[in-house]
Amino acid sequence: MIIERITDNSITISLSKDIDLFGIQRLIDYARYLEAISQSKAKQSEIDKLADEVNEDWWERNKSRFI
Repeated sequence: MIIERITDNSITISLSKDIDLFGIQRLIDYARYLEAISQSKAKQSEIDKLADEVNEDWWERNKSRFI
């Protein structure tokens, strides 16, 4: 594994081709999450409320597929 800081705001990570792609995708998703929230001013309570609303809406639209 090679990790390089390319510029003040960019990092490159090179990995072996034999590494598990599912694990890498999870790592990339987490890195995107960290990047997305890095400038957020939202409070955790606001995020939790939004997540609850999204989950409730999704369940209402999809519960017939599961029940």
